[in-house]
Amino acid sequence: MVRGIKDYLVIGLKGMAMGAADVVPGVSGGTIAFISGIYEELLGSIANVNLGLLKTLKSDGIKAAWKQVNGSFLLALFIGIFISIISLAKTIKWLLENEPVLLWSFFFGLVLASIIYIGKQITKWNFITYAILIVGAFVAYFITTLNPLVTESSSLLFMFLAGAIAICAMILPGVSGAFILVLLGAYKPILSAVNDRDIKTIAAVGLGAIVGLLSFSKILKWMFANYKNYTLAVLTGFIIGSLNKIWPWKETITTRINSHGIEVPLKQVSISPNSFDGDPKLLMAVVLAVLGFALILLMEKLAVKKA
Repeated sequence: MVRGIKDYLVIGLKGMAMGAADVVPGVSGGTIAFISGIYEELLGSIANVNLGLLKTLKSDGIKAAWKQVNGSFLLALFIGIFISIISLAKTIKWLLENEPVLLWSFFFGLVLASIIYIGKQITKWNFITYAILIVGAFVAYFITTLNPLVTESSSLLFMFLAGAIAICAMILPGVSGAFILVLLGAYKPILSAVNDRDIKTIAAVGLGAIVGLLSFSKILKWMFANYKNYTLAVLTGFIIGSLNKIWPWKETITTRINSHGIEVPLKQVSISPNSFDGDPKLLMAVVLAVLGFALILLMEKLAVKKA
């Protein structure tokens, strides 16, 4: 596939969209990769980073190794992700604290449309496909009900492990890597490290992410190659189950005091807008949800048109 500068700019923009999604605890960058049509290429490219690459590098040189790993594609994508995370971390943090209903509404519409899009990729439905989808939905829903840990600062080793675990979730459509970080108690320390340019912590998380990514991508690539329909079914189930986490209207059951002495929610449950304590901002929430839904439909049409 011959690509020009314009193609790589588009890939970079898709990376920025993935990065923005991954910053939000509840939305998966893997979902964005899937609906933007680069998911399987991403898995294949990452899986090619192996011992065979070193042999190619030794025998055929840098140019051949770069081509084998689809280096230009990965570089454009990860630059977009990096730019997005660095530039949007403060904005997303502010929106989560000040306009959570509107932020979650937009992502709820986006993820809801993603279910339809990914589900349509399943070419054969049978009992096993439905069963896998239901199990995937229950597993993802159960994860959204877990209580997060309350760690505010952690060792570099813990940050390495958190990065490895979270990156596996980030490349799974429907499973939020950021939410996994919340459950581990590593989300706030990592977000603070990004905002404060804490190089040591960022490097530990990044190294863990690289190790996790190289390992898990091979498993996913094999699953897509051998059990594509079943893999799509479980991913669709994951996304359905994750809707509970990103439902805009929540009731806080328990709270905690963070390291800055501020009371923040610990456990929340989904409720109807009518039962919401405060302004539900229903009209604006619906508008943003429809906008998120329409954005996915637009991306699907553009992908089909390009194909």
